[in-house]
Amino acid sequence: MQAFAAEKAGEAAAHGSLFEDPTFWVALAFVTLIVLVGKKIYLMAGTALDERSDAIKARLDEAARLREEAQEILAANKRKQQEAAKEAEAFVVKAKEEAKRLREQAKKQLEHDLERRKQLAEERIAQAEARAIAEIRSMAADVALAATKQILKEGVTAKKAEGLINDSIKELPSKFN
Repeated sequence: MQAFAAEKAGEAAAHGSLFEDPTFWVALAFVTLIVLVGKKIYLMAGTALDERSDAIKARLDEAARLREEAQEILAANKRKQQEAAKEAEAFVVKAKEEAKRLREQAKKQLEHDLERRKQLAEERIAQAEARAIAEIRSMAADVALAATKQILKEGVTAKKAEGLINDSIKELPSKFN
């Protein structure tokens, strides 16, 4: 190995100094190019990554904000749903009470109507009875008058007159029918 290193040193000395070697200059230019371009690429990549990081952070913040809004809307909708359920329940209770009240009112009205019709029927029956009694009295008076006329015409005796009156009274029910 020493022989190889000595050979290389001898070649370097034969060619002159390191600054005269074209390989050195190519290597130096390559390293300088890499450093300058690498620095630019590093800055550009860093900027792009920072921008992407900011965009992702903004999207995450937006998503968090939208999530919070969605939770608020959900909570509001749940409250509205609960309120609507309470209102519906109150409406049902009120409707049941109203139905009960209407049922009781209809029952009272029916009882009142039935009582009124009963009174009207009783009044009509009483009027019919009064008319029937008046007709019976009128007929009895007519029968008695007719019997009296007949007795007077025939000069009937008291016994015969009594028989005629009894016959007339027996005929009364058939005349009423």
